[in-house]
Amino acid sequence: MFGDRAYDGNPVRKAIEAMGATAVIPPHPRRKNPAAWDSHLYKARHAIEHGFAKLKQFRALATRFDKTARSFSAQVALACIVIWLRL
Repeated sequence: MFGDRAYDGNPVRKAIEAMGATAVIPPHPRRKNPAAWDSHLYKARHAIEHGFAKLKQFRALATRFDKTARSFSAQVALACIVIWLRL
């Protein structure tokens, strides 16, 4: 389970452990005993978040103008193509 530094607390980490998942949360700088975390997995999370942020730039996707799942998925596909062609 991924999270920002704001979620670096013992109760959150224990809840993640109870679910059987591994916490990938960078330790807060003021934490006395920082927990280990995988920076490579965290970078992958960051890339995924930026991908969703780029998709949200399209107003029709962010506000979900399309009511049917078929037309919404078509809009997502078109937005992904536009984003890919911009690079």
